[in-house]
Amino acid sequence: MTESTAKIPAMQAVVEVLKSEGVDTVFGCPGAAILPLYAALEADGSIEHLIVRHEEGATHMADGWARTNGNVGVAIGTSGPAGTNMITGLYTCIADSIPIICITGQAVSSKLHQEAFQAVDIVDIAKPVTKWAVQIKEAAQAPWIFREAFRIAREGRPGPVLIDIPLDVQKQLITYRPELDAPLPLKTVVPHAPRVEAALDMLLAADRPFILAGGGVILSEAAAELRELAEYLQIPVQVTLMGKGALPDDHPLNIGMTGIQTSQRYANTSFLESDLILAVGARFGDRHTGTLDTYRGNRKFIHVDIEPTQLGRVFEPDLGIVSDAKLFLQALLHAARSRGAQSKAGAWVARVQELKQTLTRREDFDTVPIKAPRVYKEINEVFDEKAYFVTAIGLYQIWGGQHQKTHLPRHYQVCGQAGPLGWEIPAAIGVKKALQNTDPDAEVVGIVGDYGFQFLVEELAVAAQYNVPFVLIMLNNEYLGLIRQASIGYEMNYEVNIHYDEYGTDNVKIMEAYGCSGRRVFNPADIRPAIEWARKEAASTSRPVLVEIMIEREANTPHGMSIDGVKEFEPLPEA
Repeated sequence: MTESTAKIPAMQAVVEVLKSEGVDTVFGCPGAAILPLYAALEADGSIEHLIVRHEEGATHMADGWARTNGNVGVAIGTSGPAGTNMITGLYTCIADSIPIICITGQAVSSKLHQEAFQAVDIVDIAKPVTKWAVQIKEAAQAPWIFREAFRIAREGRPGPVLIDIPLDVQKQLITYRPELDAPLPLKTVVPHAPRVEAALDMLLAADRPFILAGGGVILSEAAAELRELAEYLQIPVQVTLMGKGALPDDHPLNIGMTGIQTSQRYANTSFLESDLILAVGARFGDRHTGTLDTYRGNRKFIHVDIEPTQLGRVFEPDLGIVSDAKLFLQALLHAARSRGAQSKAGAWVARVQELKQTLTRREDFDTVPIKAPRVYKEINEVFDEKAYFVTAIGLYQIWGGQHQKTHLPRHYQVCGQAGPLGWEIPAAIGVKKALQNTDPDAEVVGIVGDYGFQFLVEELAVAAQYNVPFVLIMLNNEYLGLIRQASIGYEMNYEVNIHYDEYGTDNVKIMEAYGCSGRRVFNPADIRPAIEWARKEAASTSRPVLVEIMIEREANTPHGMSIDGVKEFEPLPEA
């Protein structure tokens, strides 16, 4: 068959592109304006589709899928409100550098200027929260726009793309031969060699340096290089919230996480004593830095990022380097070896390790109501390093950042910047589906709050319908806990209390309504047995299982405006 006679439906060509780009699962909700694409998916039959209950849920599932396997996730919706429902998921992915593609149907081209039913300019709406938003105007463009979308989503700083396809365009036949096509090549961002040497000069001249590993280390699969460099030069490492898992928490050179919320006491103190920070793939988020004058101090900063416009965005570094994180760490290690710069652990390593042993927080509370740190103590002891955790925004994110141990990259998934409530359930579905071919028995655990749990709770039906098992651990204080804590500065406690009747919303019955199961826990001694039950129940039923833990209602997490002014609310171990 010649190229000129190889006519196939345009949406069949799109499905062929999806397959060749490594997509085996998509998440979506059909509608009249996207049915030709669904017809192509059905005819092909090799890509699994999960029908969601809300299009935002589809984006978060694609997000969790992409975070776990490093590929580009795909979410599908029809025209109008389907696309607008996807905006939160697109924002979440642009904020955290996650590659997904959202596909939306659209009214026929001739009706777009006539205010047709569910016709909205989703491309312009999505532009601020995507790397690229585009409408396919000619059917012949379809496979090539999708190829470009995958390239853009992956290349440089990863992120989301939206593709809008009018119904008449979807229905057309085009000339396309999939056997002659392949993914577009990606440009690599190699560090400038003189800047690598300058960074090494600064590191070797410093007395108290740190490597700060951000989410870019995870995204570039650079954990091994990070560890090798840190051990070769004996430089302590801190991580950002998005960088958890880049170096195991129990590694002697891992000195925790600095911040004004998600932080360890020893990490903040160590950071304040440092004189040089090598930040790799980190964006200096405000919850990490706090007051910039304190954070910067007199220390020097080297900032390495794959996106040039990140350099100097928050403050001017002493040295900026544009590079992929993995390639930079490889180049820096090569330069260090070329100079014979291998080091032994000295006074600085001994100092930060001493702080790690002494400046801790308590977790061994046995009081009723349950204190949240005790929950994380049990989580750390029950689950091994292979478990995958999903968590979103609230006091429980802060407690998790302070107490939860993480040992492997991509095993701690958190929506770090956007912080959409309800993210965990759909994201956990995406994480579990991403593992179905590589590690089908891997445990996935979502840690949720009682308020955010209900934002996208309907996606439990997806997990039940498609047999997607995971454990949900809920910290329930019957409050908008983070906002109640933030309200203290305003001397108010207004409209943040969601308690009513005996327990407020009966979350166990909600689970049962979706064909799932759950238990409620009041005593710290019952946490571990309940979690162990949930693990077995999830495996035997192939459905989500909830452990709802009733915690202290007005507990506060340590927090402050600057990293030297974090206020503690619980008794400390040394006291």
